[in-house]
Amino acid sequence: MIRVFRRRLATALTGCLFIVSAAAFTNPAFAANDAGPAVVYSVGGKFDGSFNEAAFRGAERFKADTGAAYAEFEINSPAQSLQALRTFAQRGYSPILAIGFTHAGALAQVAPDYPETDFTIIDMVVEAPNVRSVVFREQEGSYVVGLLAAMASQTGTVGFVGGMDIPIIRKFACGYIQGARSADPEAKVLVSMTGNTPAAWTDPARGAELTRSQIEQGADVIIQAAGGTGIGVLQAAADGGALGIGTDSNQNALHPGKVLTSMRKRVDVAVYESFQAAREGRWAPGVQVLGLAEGGLDWVIDDNNRKLITAEMEAAAEAAQAAIVSGAVKVHDASTEGPCPVQ
Repeated sequence: MIRVFRRRLATALTGCLFIVSAAAFTNPAFAANDAGPAVVYSVGGKFDGSFNEAAFRGAERFKADTGAAYAEFEINSPAQSLQALRTFAQRGYSPILAIGFTHAGALAQVAPDYPETDFTIIDMVVEAPNVRSVVFREQEGSYVVGLLAAMASQTGTVGFVGGMDIPIIRKFACGYIQGARSADPEAKVLVSMTGNTPAAWTDPARGAELTRSQIEQGADVIIQAAGGTGIGVLQAAADGGALGIGTDSNQNALHPGKVLTSMRKRVDVAVYESFQAAREGRWAPGVQVLGLAEGGLDWVIDDNNRKLITAEMEAAAEAAQAAIVSGAVKVHDASTEGPCPVQ
């Protein structure tokens, strides 16, 4: 049965790639033996309203700016990652972007087999001479929105709902706590994680359940760092009279007037830059770290949340961002520097 499944998956992938590659091969910006760039999304799909969708927007911006086609595939489970990456490589796509840490194991296997293919992975480091690893200092952005959360709170209690309980999300939570405490040293921060498997990114019902629990405990501003699960977090916050905070993409418009702000992790910029670098012949392997200083993170004010952000809040957030960029404020990285020093 496993062999039948693999044959069916390979056939489905090959058929999908053949349709896309016809346009990509006509693109003169890439080498004659290069089908152009490709994206393999993480679980949750490219329209998850969060992490994957940010990657999709970066790819679409590249397509709009250059007229160059790209191929894409949405995995339903991490088990599909290996076949997807390998099939793209076999068909000559480069660079191939793997969106999310779930691709790391598969990429570590595939990259050595295709040394002439360039790979980029977002949110994880894979050490190989043909891999670019893009990671973020998420704790810097979450510090700023944590500060805003505490300033907006009327109860002195704010919440954090994460997706899969992994180091990236723990450092996200730590930055949020530090930021909240910088605005209110007595602030109470509730932290909940959705689960320990990749399914934690695609469970909005569970996200809503955790959010309602935090509201019952007094939280009136709750951030989601949970991918597709976060849609349930923001919905439950809006329904429960709390303010939500979006992440990865600008999610302010999901519930206008009920989302305090969104902390964007500029996955779109990372995807666009990787595609452009390949197009211009300057793509290079190695580790690229993006934080506030590099424009890899920001927070959003628009028509949907402008009335929620006071002049005092905006000034405090801008001052915090400047202090982090200058080094005057050091935000703890719980993924590399040990457990969060504040709880």
